[in-house]
Amino acid sequence: MSNDDQYGGGAVGGTGQTRTRLPDPPSDPYGTPRRTPRASRGLITVVGVVVLLIAAIAFANQSQDTAQPPTSDKPPTTNATSPTGTPPVTTKSAGIPKGFAHDEQGAQSAAANYTVALGSDGMFDAARRKAIVQAVYTPDTAAVRQAELDRLYTDPGFLGRIGLDAGGKAPKNMVFVSRTNPAGTKTEKIDGDSATVSVWSSSLFGLAGEGSKSPVSEGWYTNTFELRWVNGDWWVSSFTQKDGPTPVGRDQTASSAEDMSAAVSQFGGLTYAR
Repeated sequence: MSNDDQYGGGAVGGTGQTRTRLPDPPSDPYGTPRRTPRASRGLITVVGVVVLLIAAIAFANQSQDTAQPPTSDKPPTTNATSPTGTPPVTTKSAGIPKGFAHDEQGAQSAAANYTVALGSDGMFDAARRKAIVQAVYTPDTAAVRQAELDRLYTDPGFLGRIGLDAGGKAPKNMVFVSRTNPAGTKTEKIDGDSATVSVWSSSLFGLAGEGSKSPVSEGWYTNTFELRWVNGDWWVSSFTQKDGPTPVGRDQTASSAEDMSAAVSQFGGLTYAR
């Protein structure tokens, strides 16, 4: 290092000497101006990043006002439940939708509606139960299933456990609730005039009313139906049921018996079709 450097005291490093900063000489207002130090590369980088960030934010805000391209109206390729725009069926038997299409979607729609019917409070009334069975089951299995279901739904022990009388009626000032709500369907197998369809659904079951020993509770089930195409529609030949899949319950306060009774009477069921 030369003596002309702004630091005096000679060479530094390993000599034990101290480098001292000398004061700047007086500036000459008419002379050549002193050069300012160059900005560091780090500062330039930071400024550049900030500028780019501001530009990105402005572009994003501008893009929100830009019209979005229309979404595709192609039907989904998966065989799980998904809307297609197909109108619901227009015919019913015993209040149950009938006349489904002879394809995979028709089989799924039939299974969903049959789940609702077989899980309804109508199964606890002799006349309505017979109408449901005849509308849902194949002609060659309806009689057998009718006998089995009659034994179940007239069993005093079964009815007593859920708080109903021998005729399947709720006590005075009580409302019996048995309602199934499909959450989705899945085709397990389909081959011409036969199909296997699973329906995942929630179920509301119990007695709504003050002092009920069987308050309305929620359960989750999967019903798997064996369906056959007979006389221009899908019919049930047999079905099995298993618990779940069951979601985690939310931390919600249970409604009063009065609110539950009102909801059951005011909110009707749905027709499931795609």
